Amino acid sequence: MPGSRVCTGGSRTNDFPVNLLAKTSWIQAAAAPRDRGAVWSAATTAGLVRVYARASEIDSETWQRAFRGQVRDHRFYELTERHLGNQFDQKYFVLQDAATGATAVQPFFLVDQDLMAGLPMPVRERVAKLRRWWPNLFYAKMLMVGSPAGEGQLDVSEPWVCRTLQEGLTAYAKVVRPAIVMLKDFPSSYRRLLQAFTDHGFSRMPGLPDAKLDLDFKSFDQYMQQKLSKVFRKSLRRKFKALRVHPPLTLEVTSDLSACIDEIFPLYLQVYQRAKMTFEVLNRDYFLELSLAMPDRCRCFLWRQEGRVVAFNLCLLHNDDLFDLEVGFDYAVALNLHLYFVTWRDLIEWCLQHRIRTYHAGPLNYDPKLHFRLSLAPQDIYARHPSPWLNQVLRLAMRFLGPVRYEPLLRKFPNYPELFG
Repeated sequence: MPGSRVCTGGSRTNDFPVNLLAKTSWIQAAAAPRDRGAVWSAATTAGLVRVYARASEIDSETWQRAFRGQVRDHRFYELTERHLGNQFDQKYFVLQDAATGATAVQPFFLVDQDLMAGLPMPVRERVAKLRRWWPNLFYAKMLMVGSPAGEGQLDVSEPWVCRTLQEGLTAYAKVVRPAIVMLKDFPSSYRRLLQAFTDHGFSRMPGLPDAKLDLDFKSFDQYMQQKLSKVFRKSLRRKFKALRVHPPLTLEVTSDLSACIDEIFPLYLQVYQRAKMTFEVLNRDYFLELSLAMPDRCRCFLWRQEGRVVAFNLCLLHNDDLFDLEVGFDYAVALNLHLYFVTWRDLIEWCLQHRIRTYHAGPLNYDPKLHFRLSLAPQDIYARHPSPWLNQVLRLAMRFLGPVRYEPLLRKFPNYPELFG
């Protein structure tokens, strides 16, 4: 496949000959011992960039410390490589600083992306009719930097990483020839560092934001009284009171999904199939191995009624923060039991009992998050077309294809302007 070719002397990155640094003794000494597993490599003005097809081929010391201290460490990317690889081709940049010899890992993936995936259902239905005659309409081969199942993150947050990555991307795009090169869902805290990309032809637009709640209160009742509107408080109390006529719900928290996987996975599929916007679809093995590979961080909240799981929330616990990953509901009883609101209450109470500082919810379903007074956690998409003149067209298209444009509820959040800041 194209990604397996090794870059040789004639390629250029921003008019910098990528073979120039390869002639120096430093590059030869640093690259030779660890370059055997790389499928492509190039020198940049800041250092060296290599591409590896699998995590197992990266130097073990470099890989084991990748994303150390972040909620999704190297184990998470091993998981997506093994169990979601049928949906995309996940690879890795390994970057090396010429000045210090420091290294950093940056996962990326190649995918034939449906450009309509983030747009409302009516738009997608119209496009679906056109695809009866043009099956590949509005599909594009993309090189996406970041995580295929979560927000993007940098292994090392230093300027040399961004310079090396930006130049390496430019050179590698000439090999794999994607229609669009994209940095996917990077938190707004990276904006200053990622200026290296906007300075070299990338356009930035807001992606669908996550949401978060600072747990600066002592109880759920205090939270309701201080944060929520009078009308919403009254509605919640009415819902909770209505539960008294049903068999009670019990909460169980586990880090091992092996005993409940056959109960929770169908509930995940129910939510996925009802979603207005759908992206990657997870599988049973992904859920199961997440708990096996990351037992220190995996927390699955299970709500049972008469022994049967009717809802779950799969999260990652890191330091004093809890991060939502996936949810599932049994829609045969979800509305009668007000499961969304009950699970929210129980989850917040558990966080308070365990001294969690911040609860991070995922994107979409913004209406209840607005009423629960969560704030938006901006995430950015950076994109560039390899062709300079088509890149100008892409800049214009991003104003209309951005998913935020089609989520009017976002404008009601007090920190909505931060999405564009």
